[in-house]
Amino acid sequence: MAERKHGETAPATDVTIAGADWYGLDISDRNHSRTLFSDLDMTEATSAGAVFKECTFRRAKFNCSRHEGSAFINCTFVGCNFYDVDFNDCKFVGSMFDSCKFDATRVKGGNWSFVGLPGADLRSAVFTDAVLREADLTGARCESGTMTGLDLSGAWLHSANFSGCDLRGSDLTSIEPETVTLKRAVITIEQSVMICEAMGLVVRAS
Repeated sequence: MAERKHGETAPATDVTIAGADWYGLDISDRNHSRTLFSDLDMTEATSAGAVFKECTFRRAKFNCSRHEGSAFINCTFVGCNFYDVDFNDCKFVGSMFDSCKFDATRVKGGNWSFVGLPGADLRSAVFTDAVLREADLTGARCESGTMTGLDLSGAWLHSANFSGCDLRGSDLTSIEPETVTLKRAVITIEQSVMICEAMGLVVRAS
């Protein structure tokens, strides 16, 4: 399993729910803490304001589900599938993702600070206007993805691949150009100046 930042251990769970079928359910009223969900099927489920705190999801299917203002705080996701999922204004602070699939995942707004996405394949994912302060994106694959308007301040980006990725409007102050791949990445003039300065260049108007 991928390690959390600074070697922190995943929160222990007190309750186990195995094989639950939440297919197509409205789970807005759910509030779970320190629960292990094994083989949960959340396909086409919807939530608004649901809360999951320090829970572990193993092999959960979130496919085609829609979540608005829900919270998954300091949770652990192992081998989960997030195909065609919408997370709008959701909170994932401190959560860790290991061996998960993010095909056509859409994240809009919300707080994803301190999340762990090391090595994640985000090539077809869309992240817009979200906070990912101090997120672990070490080795993340973001080629041709969309990561616009993000707060990536303090993020771990070593060995991340942003080739062809749309990064416009995102805070790129944590990028060390020599440790990431930026070929054909889409950025603004202001961002290009910042990256040039990070490379030690002196940028002048004329």
